[in-house]
Amino acid sequence: MNRIHLYFKVPQQSDRFLPGDRYLIAIAKKLFRKKKTSGIKKVFDNLCKGFDELNIDYDINLPFKKIKPNEPVVILGSGKYALNGYQRLNLVIAGIALMTHPSEWPELCDEYPVAKYLQHSNWANNIYIPYYGIERCDIWPSGIDTKKWWPANKFQKNYDFLIYNKIRWNNEQLEYELRLPIIRKLEQSGLSYKEITYGQYDESEYFNLLNQCKAMIFLCEHESQGLACCEALSMNIPVLAWDQGFCLDPNRFNWNEPVIPATSIPFFDQRCGMSFKNKEEFESSINVFWQNVMNKSYMPREYIMENLTLKKSAERMIEIINSVYK
Repeated sequence: MNRIHLYFKVPQQSDRFLPGDRYLIAIAKKLFRKKKTSGIKKVFDNLCKGFDELNIDYDINLPFKKIKPNEPVVILGSGKYALNGYQRLNLVIAGIALMTHPSEWPELCDEYPVAKYLQHSNWANNIYIPYYGIERCDIWPSGIDTKKWWPANKFQKNYDFLIYNKIRWNNEQLEYELRLPIIRKLEQSGLSYKEITYGQYDESEYFNLLNQCKAMIFLCEHESQGLACCEALSMNIPVLAWDQGFCLDPNRFNWNEPVIPATSIPFFDQRCGMSFKNKEEFESSINVFWQNVMNKSYMPREYIMENLTLKKSAERMIEIINSVYK
């Protein structure tokens, strides 16, 4: 196979108040904010790690003009900026976050030679098919770094649950209809817990909390993959997940798709844990789930090792590349 060109590009920060202050702002963020890696950047980094495991020849962000004919091009950036300036004839494999919804860029495949547009899971891919066609839309799950996210026996399990709070919309309503009833039920049942909120922690904090907890309650409206949930599963942490079944992004009305079937756990089976739709289902399932945790009935890491390793993800990307560059 020819050398693969991988790209990860995000829009440059613009100046806010004075010319050039974007550089000072960037430095300040590095100094004072907790170190965070965006989900899409992690997807890209993990693909590179997978290619390294397979000894695949690739480069990163080579200037477009240096791409030679028939060399595969994979662009996994953020926003339209990622493809800005691309004028080669080489077919492009693109995704995962060039847009939130295909209605925001319906002319993508006319503007650029995009042969495949990737999504992580079935429900997300189904949104793109009416716009780009079934032959262009494909599924590529991101790999999980299972050597990094592994169950360390040296940690003492001080807490029963870690609550992972990634509720993004209708926060005030869901605070009273979901989160607080869950906490009350845990307290009534004598189960201890810690809570972590999406966007307000760094990886080491999350890793350490997972090692201190026996199970996790995952609260998110929907996920195309759910890297944080998969990382918990990789550490052999059983998950009890809120999975109400539909996309709740308020922009769905602007997309003219008010009803979009969705899931918060697209990569999950009975080895990983259980799910619930609302507080009533949580209250009726928590005891069964907890008993299974105590009996060590779940094997979530086994599921991840079978389906979502770095190597398996990289091999899937090679399959997609080979289907485009025959």
